[in-house]
Amino acid sequence: MFKKPILWIVFLISVANLHAQKFVPNIPIETFKGTYTTMSKELSDDSFYILSFWATWCVPCINELDALNEVYDELSKDLNFKVYAISTDDARTKRRVRPLVNGKSWKFDVLLDENHDLKRALNISGLPHTIIAKQNQILYRRVGYAPGEELDLLKKLKEYEVE
Repeated sequence: MFKKPILWIVFLISVANLHAQKFVPNIPIETFKGTYTTMSKELSDDSFYILSFWATWCVPCINELDALNEVYDELSKDLNFKVYAISTDDARTKRRVRPLVNGKSWKFDVLLDENHDLKRALNISGLPHTIIAKQNQILYRRVGYAPGEELDLLKKLKEYEVE
């Protein structure tokens, strides 16, 4: 007797969550240079964007960003995409971000989500969390990283470019 209403409630909540996560919210975020921008401004052109949420204490996060950095030049010739490494380090660990990034010489922009506003708005709980977006619309999400998955991510980009 109570199964149908409960199933409907679960279904409606699931649909609401899916809808809420279809777009990257327009949230102010700090750049690596210390200025502020908005996600809408950063994702405004017709490129594809890889948003990689990471932290200095997350080894798989850093491995993923290193792997993306290795293939970035070669693949950016063929694909119209940009990578944002979005640090989720909080006030306690934020001081580790700059030395790590400077030591890595990543070829992409780093943004700082110190208060976790963007992370919270996107319901991100695990790291690394990677999103492919275009014109603020989320096309794909993945949590975690294993060696070689950066190539799967780029394969997804090629599929979206064909569509």
